[in-house]
Amino acid sequence: MRLMMLRTAGGATGGEGSSGYRSGGRSPIGIGGAVAIHALAAGIFLLMPKEMIDTFKPDILRTYAVPDDPPPPEQTPPETESKVEPQSHPTVVEKPVVTPPPSETGYKAEAKPFAGMDNGKGIEITPPVTPPMPDPVLVDASIDPRALAAFQPDYPGTMVRQGMEGKVTVRVTIAADGHVIDIERLSATDESFWLTTQRHALRKWRFRPATRDGLAVSSTKVLTVYFRLADV
Repeated sequence: MRLMMLRTAGGATGGEGSSGYRSGGRSPIGIGGAVAIHALAAGIFLLMPKEMIDTFKPDILRTYAVPDDPPPPEQTPPETESKVEPQSHPTVVEKPVVTPPPSETGYKAEAKPFAGMDNGKGIEITPPVTPPMPDPVLVDASIDPRALAAFQPDYPGTMVRQGMEGKVTVRVTIAADGHVIDIERLSATDESFWLTTQRHALRKWRFRPATRDGLAVSSTKVLTVYFRLADV
């Protein structure tokens, strides 16, 4: 602003010629113009808003003293106590003993730990001991005492006249009621002795049937019938 005012003042005085300055004389018009310009500049400066003036304020730099040597970093003290890991104690498992239900025979199975297994996870169950079954009671068939008198077959007449004696061995099948249901020839001295014995056995022979544990059952029996002339 001052430069502009000086230039304006200089232009105003220069109109008269540079000789006025050289001679040292002052023009009244030049002095009045300079005063008016200064007053105008001062008024403009006073009428400017404060915000425009503040914008031209230079920034103030704030400084602070920086120490030459920075302080050493804080050191964390080493841990003196080491972490002790908890020791796991082995789990002791007792060997289980399983008692099985009683068996049908009334004998209980003995439960004991499995041999060679120490961790208690395996067991061995002894199966129940079944007692040996007793042998069945068998009773062989026998001649019914009530039929004993009629048990001997009739002597064949031809054999009597010829004076021949003999015998017949047969296998008979006896039913559960004591009757002979079948007869098989094993040996015979003569055919007539065999035929006489066969007919008589199927009609007359009676037996007490064989039994198994007291129950009557069918069975077979081998018999030998003798024909002697002394019995005629």
